[in-house]
Amino acid sequence: MTEHYKTLPEHELLVRKSFIRNLNIWDWVFAALVFSGTVFVQTRSGMHMDIYETVMLWASAGIAVFLGWFFKPMRWFVPLSVLLAYAAVDLYGGNIKSAEIFLLRYFLSSQSAIMWQCAFVFFALFAYISGAVLASVKNVPTNTLLGMGTVFAWVSAVAGFTGLLVRWHESYLLRPDAGHIPVSNLYEVFILFLVITALMYLYYEGKFAVQKLGGFVFGFMAVVVGFVLWYSVSREAHTIQPLIPALQSWWMKIHVPANFIGYGAFCISAMLGIAELVSLRAEGKGGKLWLPPSALIDEVMYKAIAVGFLFFTIATILGALWAADAWGRYWSWDPKETWAFIVWLNYAVWLHLRLVAGWRGKVLAWWAIIGLFVTAFAFIGVNMFLSGLHSYGTL
Repeated sequence: MTEHYKTLPEHELLVRKSFIRNLNIWDWVFAALVFSGTVFVQTRSGMHMDIYETVMLWASAGIAVFLGWFFKPMRWFVPLSVLLAYAAVDLYGGNIKSAEIFLLRYFLSSQSAIMWQCAFVFFALFAYISGAVLASVKNVPTNTLLGMGTVFAWVSAVAGFTGLLVRWHESYLLRPDAGHIPVSNLYEVFILFLVITALMYLYYEGKFAVQKLGGFVFGFMAVVVGFVLWYSVSREAHTIQPLIPALQSWWMKIHVPANFIGYGAFCISAMLGIAELVSLRAEGKGGKLWLPPSALIDEVMYKAIAVGFLFFTIATILGALWAADAWGRYWSWDPKETWAFIVWLNYAVWLHLRLVAGWRGKVLAWWAIIGLFVTAFAFIGVNMFLSGLHSYGTL
């Protein structure tokens, strides 16, 4: 009897290593590189930064290290994007007129990099859809086209993030006293949205092996790219403008990115909701499955909504603190604030029904899809159709 108990395996929670103990030498090398780069930036530009910007610089370095530890591809994504942006800064040489240099004009200026981002979103969409169709015909989990879709998705994210970093520098070249982080208008935040959505999808794709879902996510991203291109041509939204007084606050630098992590996650969940409905339909008919099982899609959708809800909650709290700093009150039931609460309540109920009531399947998939329209109205519709304290974000 004693020997029998000795042969029983230990519980998984007792043998699992801590997060820190799972790190390897390359994780620590990455951390050293990030903090060395941060020291370099602090040394070179510290005299131009106030205390808030210094805190944000070091907080960003810490976040970059954590992301690199948590999601290994970020160990090359962040350094590569920063190096490309720094190359652009070096080519500018402190003069915005240097934008006519070949590498800047066609590759590394903010607008060039963003256009490459837009192009590779479409390349990724084509590769994902073609690869999923071919994988279905040959009954294989993946193929070269799906792999190309993943590569194109990464290229789009690198190009977009590089473009945002370079645009930040360009704003100071154009207006040394009015430079700002590029999250101040619809054009800039949609580029940020495309970067965040691509990175979040790539994380779930790698973790759950769901390459065949790429067509759904990048299909929606292609719609956003279409809007960005229209907005650039019809409204010249790509031009860098000085910040309006309402946005001249360091709160914007943390409130907006947190918000768009939430938005990106909610949009991914909606596209996964569509995929789950398609998968459920195929399973119900007993036909050939060309998508991952509906239960797996449901699990990924839940993960996305949970992450989105967390960051949207953080963004809402930060927005309340910003409102108190700017207007002297935390909450005023302004239309934007009211609809932000509706979005938060929508996903809070979704999570409650899944975690407490145990709901799964078609109802929650439809709920996630409808949630996208609620979120879209809160983000764009309020600015278009309602007036209030947040009316500076109009189309």
